[in-house]
Amino acid sequence: MTTHNKSLSMAQVLICGAAIVTLSMGVRHGFGLWLQPITQAQNWTRETFAFAIAIQNLAWGVFGVFAGMASDRFGAFRVLVLGSLLYAAGLAGMALSTTPLSFTLTAGVLLGAAQAGTTYAVVYGVIGRQIDPAKRSWAMGVAAAAGSFGQFLMVPVEGFLISSLGWKEALLALSLFVLLISPLAIGLREPGFSGGAAPVRDQSILQALKEAFKYPSFQLLMAGYFVCGFQVVFIGVHMPSYLKDKGLSPMVASYALALIGLFNVFGTYIAGSLGQRLAKRKILAFIYLARAVAIAVFLVVPLSPLSVYVFASVMGLLWLSTVPPTNATVAQIFGVAHLSMLGGFVFFSHQIGSFMGVWLGGYLYDRTGSYDIVWYIAIALGIFAALVNLPVKEAPIYRGAAQSA
Repeated sequence: MTTHNKSLSMAQVLICGAAIVTLSMGVRHGFGLWLQPITQAQNWTRETFAFAIAIQNLAWGVFGVFAGMASDRFGAFRVLVLGSLLYAAGLAGMALSTTPLSFTLTAGVLLGAAQAGTTYAVVYGVIGRQIDPAKRSWAMGVAAAAGSFGQFLMVPVEGFLISSLGWKEALLALSLFVLLISPLAIGLREPGFSGGAAPVRDQSILQALKEAFKYPSFQLLMAGYFVCGFQVVFIGVHMPSYLKDKGLSPMVASYALALIGLFNVFGTYIAGSLGQRLAKRKILAFIYLARAVAIAVFLVVPLSPLSVYVFASVMGLLWLSTVPPTNATVAQIFGVAHLSMLGGFVFFSHQIGSFMGVWLGGYLYDRTGSYDIVWYIAIALGIFAALVNLPVKEAPIYRGAAQSA
């Protein structure tokens, strides 16, 4: 149980947290726009680019666990500042890389570590500790909606920067832009963590991990989140190239990604709000099943700008709407003392899925000249994720005498 007083206002937590997620998620959602300019300029295969982004997703997952632990132990402020510096360094390195190895280290490892320290696990830890449980799922929905708005806002901005400055200069401009995360992090400085003194807890890190990993519902949430990562990162990174291959203009892809971001604002907010009233496992099962249906319909109907925009809008509603109910369920079962760390582990599973989705997209495209097989895998996984979320038990775990708040 944490001993520090809750003293950050809900408005402060939501405004600063939402602005940070808007920046960090908004920039990364546009990486697919760089696939063709960079591979053509450097004479690399699509798999080279896709592999670096796959490593980025994996690094985000691995570092996310440690960013979560550090955030729970030392507070989110320090983690966010370090994350923003790594983000700037990673984007600059991505622009200046001349070999596949240096590109993988900067666009992959550095940016993955940066995203781990500036996105949901860290911000949601503050929300979990500072906001009343009765409003927690809703507040997580608000923060996720901000990240979605970031996609809507930033993807067209990134497309504009590439076309007006050139791909390299656009990355350098963005590297300066993400430094804004550091001053915003001041608003998430929690009083209980001042001077590095961590709150007292009922459980050690090892006890919390042992409890979570032995609990079947935690395993099921991780399995579902794997699918979420596979689907969204495959679509986000490869859809612009898929549409271009089919003869549609690059603007269609930019508008499609922006529509995903716009409808994602509504989807994540609705999912967070419904999570206060309905069983979160049923919300998650519906989202995953609806994704499978949406992808199947998209592949069956004739491809046109209109069909792309309808698909993007529907997928947008379902895009990151898994995030608030999944994290709120983890908080509800295990309490908030180790929320950033446990959220980091669930997210690690998401990122293994992301790695598979983006890398398989590039690998199978280069082998078969088509994305068809990966689309079919995405449909099958959606049905699987819908089924594994249904048995999740959402009630707080029983710990005998000691029960975390």
